[in-house]
Amino acid sequence: MSAVTTCRQPLLLLLRPLKRTVSTPKFNKDARRPFSTTPTVQVTPRKLPRPTLLPGAAGVSDTFALPLLQNSPAAALIRRRDPFRTGVIARKKGMTALFDAKGTRTPCTILQIDRCQVMTNKTRQEHGYWAVQVGAGERNPKNVTKPMLGHFAVCETSPKQVVKEFRIRDERGLMKPGSLINANWFRKGQLVDLRANSKGKGFAGGMKRHGFSGQPASHGNSLMHRAMGSAGQSQGGGSRVLPGKRMAGRMGGERVTISLVKVLDVNNQLNTVVVKGCVPGPIDGIVTIQDARLSHPPGISTSYRKAMVNNPNKKEPKEGKKAAEATTAAAA
Repeated sequence: MSAVTTCRQPLLLLLRPLKRTVSTPKFNKDARRPFSTTPTVQVTPRKLPRPTLLPGAAGVSDTFALPLLQNSPAAALIRRRDPFRTGVIARKKGMTALFDAKGTRTPCTILQIDRCQVMTNKTRQEHGYWAVQVGAGERNPKNVTKPMLGHFAVCETSPKQVVKEFRIRDERGLMKPGSLINANWFRKGQLVDLRANSKGKGFAGGMKRHGFSGQPASHGNSLMHRAMGSAGQSQGGGSRVLPGKRMAGRMGGERVTISLVKVLDVNNQLNTVVVKGCVPGPIDGIVTIQDARLSHPPGISTSYRKAMVNNPNKKEPKEGKKAAEATTAAAA
């Protein structure tokens, strides 16, 4: 082999194009980013809700316990968080003040209960909700219609001037028709909700109704002192007035609810309940009082309260069972 051939072979090897093995990154179709064995973000799989099967379906018995649906009437009643007890109807007698041992003055309102009786009960099976109908006051039978006279006769009560319903949580708050509710239905220190109709002010301007400051009193302003002024433009350059715009209009005469009002005093002889602060409505106006929805129920010993505190599903001890059996045997 000549020296020329020996020299050409390394030159040919050098002139050949080199095949480079470039490692291209692998892509995950789901993530759409370079695949990595050490993920930086820990992703937890989403738990899909289990399908709810109706009784009578394939493989489901008629007595199968189904979960409570969120859009069912039963779930709606649970979300309402109604009080366990019924409320009462009272009249606003006026305001006064109470002084404590330190001399602190606390304004309060006196509410008097006038012959408040239970009329009837509303059950969920028949009416769709739990409620107690209560009546208060007295009314001349001549001024009562015959259907209402029949209703009062069935309830075994005299004709009442005011009749209202109070929503309750379940059947434990139902009461016997004709039961009289006095001021001792509440206790000192508990929280209640008050509902009444506010005073009607008639047609009022923007300054009285919404607290507007008004326009300037001088500097060229003529007869435009308490006027509202421009209402501003709407869509289309002022083609209409947006709903809810604060303007002059009818003021008051609306139902007002005051939550979490503290009871300062209870007088069962005068049948009065003294609450802290002011109460909407005029003097001698109708005010409803009920346990606060956003507070715990009061610790008043009643039959429904005992049933609520004691768990009916709790097993009775053996000694208690033996004593009960002995009592029934002795009675027999």
